[in-house]
Amino acid sequence: MNIRVRAAVLVAVLAATAGCQREARLFEPAAGSAVTPPPVRMSDLQPGQSSPPPAVAPRYEVNAAALAAGKRLFTWYNCNGCHANGGGDKGPALMDDVWIYGGEPANIYMTIVEGRPNGMPSYGGHIPDEHVWQLVAYVRSMSGLVPVDAAPSRDDAMQSAPAENRRAAQPPVPAAVPPSSQTSK
Repeated sequence: MNIRVRAAVLVAVLAATAGCQREARLFEPAAGSAVTPPPVRMSDLQPGQSSPPPAVAPRYEVNAAALAAGKRLFTWYNCNGCHANGGGDKGPALMDDVWIYGGEPANIYMTIVEGRPNGMPSYGGHIPDEHVWQLVAYVRSMSGLVPVDAAPSRDDAMQSAPAENRRAAQPPVPAAVPPSSQTSK
């Protein structure tokens, strides 16, 4: 009986081994297929200068689901790593009324898509436009610039500030001195 068990185990192992196939790893693209990186978006934007607005549907700022998605994406894309949940750290604060490149939805969209000098990377071509618009709506909600009846979902963490839809509105004003013109003498 011991021999039968060994033989059965050996047959099972051989059958399992015969059924295995190592995955194909292609380190070079197939002939005729070209690998192209996402396009680099160039811009001549300057601090305090408005950019031409892209086609925008204002539905994101009045939609609680879009604001909630923007809040989730703000964490998922690690925006809070530089903007410290909107309070500012390595990146500028998003809860006040000072907007270096403008606080209109089109300006915030262009900031996310094209990036800005000295720190803000370009996410154009890396995240879908719908995600960008949801982020724009949430960023504007941090300054109280969305209607009170549209609110992002609540956090499960402790709140250190009032909810986005309960903050006093901070209408955007251009920054007094662009960061690129501050020089040490």
